[in-house]
Amino acid sequence: MSLNNLSTRDLSQWLESHFSTENISLLPLTGDAGFRRYFRFYSDSQHQKQCYIAVDAPVKLSNNQAFVDVQKILQDLGVNVPNIIAADLKAGFLCLSDFGDTVLADQLSNENMAQYYTKALIELNKMLKCNSALVAGLPDYNEKFILTELAIFNEWLLEKHLKIYLTTDEKIALSTCFDVLVSAIIEQPKVFMHRDYHSRNIMLLANDKLGVIDFQDAVKGPVIYDLVSLLKDCYVRWPKQLITPLMEDYRQQVQDHFPDENLSKEKWQYWFDLTGLQRHIKASGIFARLHHRDKKSGYLADIPLTLTYIQDVSAQYDKLSFLHELVTKRVIPAVNKLT
Repeated sequence: MSLNNLSTRDLSQWLESHFSTENISLLPLTGDAGFRRYFRFYSDSQHQKQCYIAVDAPVKLSNNQAFVDVQKILQDLGVNVPNIIAADLKAGFLCLSDFGDTVLADQLSNENMAQYYTKALIELNKMLKCNSALVAGLPDYNEKFILTELAIFNEWLLEKHLKIYLTTDEKIALSTCFDVLVSAIIEQPKVFMHRDYHSRNIMLLANDKLGVIDFQDAVKGPVIYDLVSLLKDCYVRWPKQLITPLMEDYRQQVQDHFPDENLSKEKWQYWFDLTGLQRHIKASGIFARLHHRDKKSGYLADIPLTLTYIQDVSAQYDKLSFLHELVTKRVIPAVNKLT
């Protein structure tokens, strides 16, 4: 019996024990980019069939304690997150309420994007108001953290995937560009940061309500990160005329929350551009790593959009000219050759 089958059997037995029932049937669901496996199952509760989600999250590969801790933080803030019905953190098992199968990303169009993203910003505003003592207990998205993420680009996208090897001088030039991004990120007020807030991690529930998932990697980080993650989604590109009003709406919300900060439109745009750039550089490397290390090749199709974002934004800032030339003249042509 494979380790996965053994783990599934143990998960079933744990659930049967918790629900005092027999023969729980686990239906596998499509997973995410991590190592967790998800299942749907039904259990009779007070003579009603209730639907739940079971999670097999390997202890050595998943931050299960963080999931439980962050779930409580978000629930207390009024963010709509799944309820934890039961948890065995030593075994890596969780039982959650079921948010269904409707991912917001699958329902979006140019016509309804503003309506749904306005709702997503309401959830983000709730996170913004997280108590500073709770935020302080989260991992700090500091300079070292940011640079570790940026290094994924060179290691996995350039070298491993595209066989592009930078000279020492080129590495220094790229590092100088990265320092510009780091400076723009660390000068921002730090708040609760979901770290992967986009339309594939938001569920559309009954009555058009939104449910937030995949929050276990939350950190104490820059105030604009989750906004740019949502509006400049790695998986879908929205026209500027849809993004701009939402950006401005949230700038005003953040200004109200930090009255002592001078959040000019120019500063907000600069933070938005450079924080988004850091995220897309990291993401392009992660998509390559998912293919080579984790055998999840579907994410290769998402690399071109991240590179387009990088190309467009880096073109607007002279101090990022090396990054712009690298991506435009070497990286994008190399990716195109592989497709």
